Amino acid sequence: MKYLLVVILMITVSCNQGGSFTRTDSGIEIKTEKGELVRLEIISPTIIHVRATIAGQFSANESLVAIRKADKEINYEVEEGEGYISLLTEKLIARTNLETGEVSFFDRDGNLIINEAEGGRTFNSIEVDGVKGYELRQVWKSADDTEGIYGLGQHQAHEMNYKGANEELFQYNTKVSVPFIVSTANYGILWDNYSLSRYGDPRPYGQIDQLVLFDAEGKEGALTATYMNNTDGSDIFTVRREANIDYENLETVNNFPEGFNFNDSRITWEGEFQPREDGIYDFLLYYAGYTKLWIDGELVADRWRTAWNPSVAKIKKELKAGNRYSIKLDWLPDGGVSYIGLKVHTPVDLEERKNISFYSEMGDEINYYFIKGESMDEVIAGYRYITGKAQVMPKWAMGFWQSRERYKTQDELLGALKDLRKNQIPVDVIVMDWFYWEEDSWGSQKFDLERFPDPKAMVDEVHENNAKIMISVWPKYYHTTDNFKQFDEKGWMYRLAVEDSIRDWVGKGYIGSFYDAYNPGARKLFWDQIRENLYSLGVDAWWLDATEPDILSNASVEYRKLLMNPTYLGPSTKYFNAYALMNAKGIYEGQREFDNSKRVFILTRSGFAGMQRYGTVTWSGDIGTVWEDMKAQISAGVNFSMSGLPYWTMDNGGFCVEKRYERAVEGSEDMNEWRELNARWHQFGTFVPLFRTHGQYPFREMYNISPVGHPVYNTMLEYNKLRYRLLPYIYSLAGAVYHKDYTIMRGMAMDYPHDKNVYDINDQYMFGPAFLVCPVYEYKARSRELYLPEGNDWYNFHTGALINGGNKLNADAPLDRIPLFVPEGAIIPFGPELQYAEQASDETVTIVVYTGKDGVFTLYEDEGNNYNYENGAYSTIELNYSEADQKLIIGKREGSFPGMKENRQFRVIFASKERGFAYAPSNLTKGQVFNYNGEELVVSKY
Repeated sequence: MKYLLVVILMITVSCNQGGSFTRTDSGIEIKTEKGELVRLEIISPTIIHVRATIAGQFSANESLVAIRKADKEINYEVEEGEGYISLLTEKLIARTNLETGEVSFFDRDGNLIINEAEGGRTFNSIEVDGVKGYELRQVWKSADDTEGIYGLGQHQAHEMNYKGANEELFQYNTKVSVPFIVSTANYGILWDNYSLSRYGDPRPYGQIDQLVLFDAEGKEGALTATYMNNTDGSDIFTVRREANIDYENLETVNNFPEGFNFNDSRITWEGEFQPREDGIYDFLLYYAGYTKLWIDGELVADRWRTAWNPSVAKIKKELKAGNRYSIKLDWLPDGGVSYIGLKVHTPVDLEERKNISFYSEMGDEINYYFIKGESMDEVIAGYRYITGKAQVMPKWAMGFWQSRERYKTQDELLGALKDLRKNQIPVDVIVMDWFYWEEDSWGSQKFDLERFPDPKAMVDEVHENNAKIMISVWPKYYHTTDNFKQFDEKGWMYRLAVEDSIRDWVGKGYIGSFYDAYNPGARKLFWDQIRENLYSLGVDAWWLDATEPDILSNASVEYRKLLMNPTYLGPSTKYFNAYALMNAKGIYEGQREFDNSKRVFILTRSGFAGMQRYGTVTWSGDIGTVWEDMKAQISAGVNFSMSGLPYWTMDNGGFCVEKRYERAVEGSEDMNEWRELNARWHQFGTFVPLFRTHGQYPFREMYNISPVGHPVYNTMLEYNKLRYRLLPYIYSLAGAVYHKDYTIMRGMAMDYPHDKNVYDINDQYMFGPAFLVCPVYEYKARSRELYLPEGNDWYNFHTGALINGGNKLNADAPLDRIPLFVPEGAIIPFGPELQYAEQASDETVTIVVYTGKDGVFTLYEDEGNNYNYENGAYSTIELNYSEADQKLIIGKREGSFPGMKENRQFRVIFASKERGFAYAPSNLTKGQVFNYNGEELVVSKY
């Protein structure tokens, strides 16, 4: 390959086709015939950074997301063609049309991967607060219409595969938006923009009056809305015609009938609608309370969310123009002011639906990164190359986390920990949720000494009981606190919430606001206040709540933007989605600068591209205690993980509680269901990156959920213990996150991309390479249908039976069992039974080899709670099984770290079709034991 010399890199070449290009020291820049500038820069041989502008020059603003600049040392070629210019690396070809500026990406064999669509790049001028910018959109056509698309963050509508789908990208409690996708065609796109964005259809959902509506009497123009003072419908408050159902925020709820009492009430909307055109209609149901929606006689949604925290359901319907379809929405608001809405996207051409598209409300220019890999893992590694590595989380973080809303006193928190230890329930972290401060002192970062008389002693006692403590820290301050005043005197507080006298829900209601996390000085002050008041006590981990930012829950998006405006960097319209990123940055950098001896741990309710570099885990927010929400966490967690952010968790059991569970009594069906819901959720939660229980009353300690010895208690304890048995496996995956840019919670398409049957499955996933996890999410279900991907045969983890892949299966799922399957070739190291992750033990590590195919697993170890691994203080032992040789090679140990065991024992168990291995603690004592001193050890299958 002939490479260009630097001395000729800045030559500008004009072309007959009307465009010109300039060679730069890291790529090319094109000026199209219409004056648009397009710049392609090489980040790595597999990553091209594309920018486009009509402003005459590129923005000088630094990216908040990307930390990797163009690499001037990479060899590349520039080739001219008829009407185009190509940029070639050793892995990738990026070809740009000189007339239009449209970019196409090919592999080195010339196979098209994806190309910018003709006319798919749009700029619309916008000015906000005197700052000029553009409303932006970029559309691509992919070469493979059958691909699966994943990522986009964490959303709650059960969507796994985003090919042909739409998603609004903004931050909200339970909704986390990350503008990154990864394809089964082994490419990814990182859209570098921080404003409200949309994937797919760039239009906001429209009102239902886009359809021709008919009320219950057949009169055109509206539906019939019936407001009832009671749930049985016998007492009607009023009946009126409504052309829209739009009560989604604090402003639009004012359009409900004046004087209507939402407590114990019911509202229905009924009638018919008539589409104006043929095609697929996308309905978006926004709901809180008990909500049922029928379309054409079919029940398409049956949902519940607590009144103050709505969620969404998506419904696709293929409809015919001119036909009339019945519709009924039946709503029990569930007390207080509640929220409901029904909107629709009218049809888009089917070919257009297949396209990849990002739209953003405001930005300086089109700005994206194209990433190519040989696998989806390599694509995600490319994303992290651009945006930063994820750390190895502390070993204790891989254990069990006990939380509730909330431990109200020092004695409650310590008592819960003591009871966990007394009952020998393994636990590593006890959590101090919000409101440990005095009632009128939110943001003081100080304990209420009446309820917490000695916070330092409390933290010390937690540590003495071999546990860590995480504490909730909000970016919120009451305006009367000294901490607020420290920010405010420097202009670092968002002022509108104070000026509008917005009161929160505590006591009589207090006025406060959030600090501007985009300001580096404000971030430093935020950390300084936390360090002085909380880190000094010995707090181990930070819970950064409401980081959307949720200054006023259920405010409209427009008012939310006003409440956080202006930011240090510019209008909130432009920087709307990146608050959590900036907030975490301050804590991470502050702690590492102050005390680099222990790993930062941050749990945050929101997230954004690049969050992984700041020691963060995101949880799925204040989800509901319903089976529906439990199922939704599967696709939510998997897509979040496939967005490049490897650490995710949820509130096992759900946060917001249905009132029937609060009132449930012993022996009632509600109590039985509450316990089973928690048991099933606990089983599911065992197999996500962070394993934690949290929620509103009833209390969430397993001995409070069910009595000791109860079947529910027993299965929750069993899975707790299994989690700790699996720590060698799980911590090795955490090591791979940093050292190999691995993803722990994986869509099946990552490991089985050639089996298109898995692309749309939204209720199964891989937990590392060895576990296919199939949660049970229906009450009283004792079996569930699942699919075993082709390309492997699969061992039933519980029975040891070997089952053919590529088939559906109705798997047994008794109350004490979540269906788990292990592929041939998997190698799983099991550790001893522990009470906490760092508990010393000389017990043998048991290696179970699931034979039938070659397999490999790397056992990773380090000191567990510091950053020495970044400088090489860690060890790896490669476990390599050869099916042909029928041997396991326990490889030579590579590396070392202080405190490493030089000599140890491994027990080896071979599972096979003839000799199945059924998991049970007693079965882990079988097999042969071998002494290991760090040198290669060969174990023959017996």
